[in-house]
Amino acid sequence: MSDESVMSFETVMNFDTILVEIKEGVGTITLNRPKVMNALNQMLTREVGEAVDALEKAEEVGCIIITGGDKVFAAGADINEMKDLDFYQLHMANFPYIQRDCWRAIDEARKPIIAAVAGFALGGGCEMVMACDFIIAADSAKFGQPEISIGTMPGAGGTQRLTKAVGKAKAMDMCLSGRMMDAAEAEHCGLVTRIVPTEDLADTAFKTARKIASNSRPVVYMIKESVNMAVDASLRDGLAFERRNFASTFAFEDCKEGMNAFAEKRKPAFKHR
Repeated sequence: MSDESVMSFETVMNFDTILVEIKEGVGTITLNRPKVMNALNQMLTREVGEAVDALEKAEEVGCIIITGGDKVFAAGADINEMKDLDFYQLHMANFPYIQRDCWRAIDEARKPIIAAVAGFALGGGCEMVMACDFIIAADSAKFGQPEISIGTMPGAGGTQRLTKAVGKAKAMDMCLSGRMMDAAEAEHCGLVTRIVPTEDLADTAFKTARKIASNSRPVVYMIKESVNMAVDASLRDGLAFERRNFASTFAFEDCKEGMNAFAEKRKPAFKHR
């Protein structure tokens, strides 16, 4: 294996606007601009993208968490940084906040990414958590796309991922009015997978990520690919894709180990191959 394919722990940790920790197979990215409620500026989005890419390459990591801590996830984009931009700058730069950095890395990650959300996840913050594979919400969580209130609109998936997650009517309501959705409503309409007390959020997200990381990594990748296929493919195409992936798992050593361990009533020792 080449040196380029291995990312050291020290390299992963070297960031200015985020904190990164690797523990028990889980890589945790914590947004860290508390004075501005973790507002997303170019440095933060770039560093999140770099951290996701680094954790993708880290062999000891099997699952990733993105969180803002127990107070706030992110209150949106850094408006002070954005307010003087014009159409030409955004168009020619291909939306540096959105395309090249954070969202590309999250979209392309093969390892599962869990969003652990407490407090506000608004605007770009809401779009970031929707880009993750699933959301665990604290009871304090609030989600929204309030861009309409400052004369613009969502630009990183707010009209697209939100519609796929909660349906046209709720997405229209939220994007056109700018209203926020609390954790209970978000769980009811399928935006979040579960709600936990705020004080339990970090522990719940970590235990969930650690469980995922303990499973066979190639099979985890196949499951993630198959669920994502279901979002855009027809049922016929999705079922065919699933069947091919299912049959392919029988080529892995981990499949044989898992079935033998079940038959022998012992815990499997996966080798991730």
